[in-house]
Amino acid sequence: MKKLLILSVFILHSISSFAQNPNAKLIELAKAYRNFMFMATPPKGAITKLQENVPAELSASTAFIVESITQENKLATKTYLTLPDEKTLQYLFWISNLSQNMIEGSERSNETILDSLSKLSPNRYVWIDSYYNMLFTGIGNKHEHFNLSKVNFTLDEYNLKDDTEKGILFLRCISLCRSMIWGYMNIVKPANTKEAYSYIKKFPKVNGLAYYQYKDLYFTDFEVIIDGKTQSFKTYYIDQYYDLLLYHLVCMKKEGASEDEMHELMLGSIMKDEKLYKYTKNKATLEKIFQKK
Repeated sequence: MKKLLILSVFILHSISSFAQNPNAKLIELAKAYRNFMFMATPPKGAITKLQENVPAELSASTAFIVESITQENKLATKTYLTLPDEKTLQYLFWISNLSQNMIEGSERSNETILDSLSKLSPNRYVWIDSYYNMLFTGIGNKHEHFNLSKVNFTLDEYNLKDDTEKGILFLRCISLCRSMIWGYMNIVKPANTKEAYSYIKKFPKVNGLAYYQYKDLYFTDFEVIIDGKTQSFKTYYIDQYYDLLLYHLVCMKKEGASEDEMHELMLGSIMKDEKLYKYTKNKATLEKIFQKK
């Protein structure tokens, strides 16, 4: 009886030790994210396996990864738009970086990558950028039909502390919206403005207003790594915002929008804000547009 009791205690201790191994779970989550973040649907049982033996500190990260690889997910709801605690932001940043390491076929082990990541100085803005990148990637990849027309991003409701954090969410959303029409405006010859305009009409509202009316972009900048290079967050993503606004204007002109509608876009957005032109390659085009007005 005593031997049986000792064996039971040993088994329970082993199970508890496995459940408390965060690095193993982080690697497992990163592999699942790598494999299923795009179009692939997780096979039967894969989600259940991810949800087993989850260390307590990784419960929120696991729930987010599961949702991000699920078809027709609910990432555009308040539950996921609301920032989690900073430790979860950090874990998800690690998961994202681990998954990229796996895709790129680095010779460094996952354990080595995790060790390097754990030694990085905390950077809340970088973590938040990574979080919303994963969130909007999941929205774009896992919905058969893109349609955010019924979504209103109410930025004061998501635990965002300042205009930089709100700007990160907004500009990451803009990056997704731009990607939805980029091909129709740049690859198809001539540009398919009809199809692009149909997507523009499915863009979300922000604080109850049309997306293009968001102007709170005079926030603190920070550096991010994009395509292997350290770059200014504002320069990269405000430039994409201007791209999108110009695509929108071209679509309106080609698809018969009224002069009043076009003026509302031009004057109600940042298109005429010369102080922000330093962030975009479209400066000359914007100056030319408004010289005619």
